[in-house]
Amino acid sequence: MSSDFTTLPLLSDERLGAAVVGRNDEFFALADNLLKAEAPVFVADRYTKRGKWMDGWETRRRRTPGVDWCIVRLGAPGLVRGIVVDTSHFTGNFPKECWLEGCAADGYPSAEELADAQWMPLGSRTPLSGDSKHLIRVSLGTRVTHVRLTIAPDGGVARLRVHGEPVPDPRDVWGMPLDLAAMEHGAVVTDCSDMYFSHRHNLNLPTSPVSMADGWETRRRRGPGHDWVVVRLAQEGVVRIAEVDTRFFKGNAPGWFTLDGRSESSPWRPLLGETALQAHMRHRFRMPTHEPVTSVRLNIYPDGGVARLRLWGALSETGAEMLGLRWLDTLAQDQAEQELLAVCGSAAWARAVAAARPFGSMDELRDVATSAWRGLPRDDWLEAFAAHPRLGERPGGDAGWAAQEQSGTADAGSDVLAALQDGNRAYEERFGHVFLLCATGVDASGMLAALRERIDNDPETELRIAADEQEKITQLRLRKLLTP
Repeated sequence: MSSDFTTLPLLSDERLGAAVVGRNDEFFALADNLLKAEAPVFVADRYTKRGKWMDGWETRRRRTPGVDWCIVRLGAPGLVRGIVVDTSHFTGNFPKECWLEGCAADGYPSAEELADAQWMPLGSRTPLSGDSKHLIRVSLGTRVTHVRLTIAPDGGVARLRVHGEPVPDPRDVWGMPLDLAAMEHGAVVTDCSDMYFSHRHNLNLPTSPVSMADGWETRRRRGPGHDWVVVRLAQEGVVRIAEVDTRFFKGNAPGWFTLDGRSESSPWRPLLGETALQAHMRHRFRMPTHEPVTSVRLNIYPDGGVARLRLWGALSETGAEMLGLRWLDTLAQDQAEQELLAVCGSAAWARAVAAARPFGSMDELRDVATSAWRGLPRDDWLEAFAAHPRLGERPGGDAGWAAQEQSGTADAGSDVLAALQDGNRAYEERFGHVFLLCATGVDASGMLAALRERIDNDPETELRIAADEQEKITQLRLRKLLTP
């Protein structure tokens, strides 16, 4: 089996924040060992009070039917492309077989709370052998936050490596200083000239470096040329500060560097010219150009090591849209429907839009949303209308977008609010549904005037007008769902 997926970022890296959140047994060796960054080791004469010390996760010998399991919260949620189940040094005590599942859960649920999650297969059931690395390719196209490893019937596994493509929830990065090169935000170090001493994926980990091994280091160059590494940013953005960290590289830091950038369809262009570097130093450089880019190339001269590269800046409008679309496209169907129901309260509409993924652009999503809405029957329209509070009622609590949309009533007098209340009641008696208006930027008096103007319409005309208002609200909320 091809091992190409092992070149992808390690979503289960404990340096990225991955952690074991539950296990049913770890009598001989702790499940936390599964996520160690270093390769497993064997010490022949090392024992504990419980038995032989093993560098991995090992359960007791099972005397009743059943299986053992552990759950890992990934350091970065994303699309899992492949998993390595490593039984190194487990020879007479490895499991007979294993299988893996993934789920997507919000927040930080416990193992008990994850028992009711929607677990999806990650690859097939895999027979295991001792002291071996088992590569399992995964084709699931759904974003995953947790992975569950089940072993049957018992035994030990040294390491669990989950490789894939990070896909952050855009709502987790809005409003915060953004490292466009960070793995946790979806950036990937895609290529480099050399990584003889240490791996390129160390370059954009969120942790501070701890040694010379915890960075990207090339061999000594004996001929002309220079070394380089390419980072595909989280999405298109403007880099304002470049942080080049050479900590722990003391006799082998590069002498100087340059930065190039490009967008999807453009050639490389200079972002920062030749700049000297110091050994064992965290450097920050202001960028002289503020053009949006999707990839950045760090060129080091002539060779050496860099511990971390941070590219601080902001997403462009296009980048913010694509980050949101990427997240929406990778949700499970039912999760996407739930997110879309907050945009428009018609279950049929949410189902149709979710089923039309993936979307190549925000315009494509808008077109699908419009087409799906206009093709719905009357009852589905009414279902969407019913999800809205009455205008002027000042929705409280967790009202979200409705409260923002009705902000024009915040300073309204009691007489205007009372008139709106009476008008809402009369409108509903006449038409059988709430008065719907795209109220963003409209004050209470404007809402009342629109209600009075429309209340004499015939029911069919008014249904169409209300549907048009819902369509306007939907388009605004789609942007709020996916972009800051």
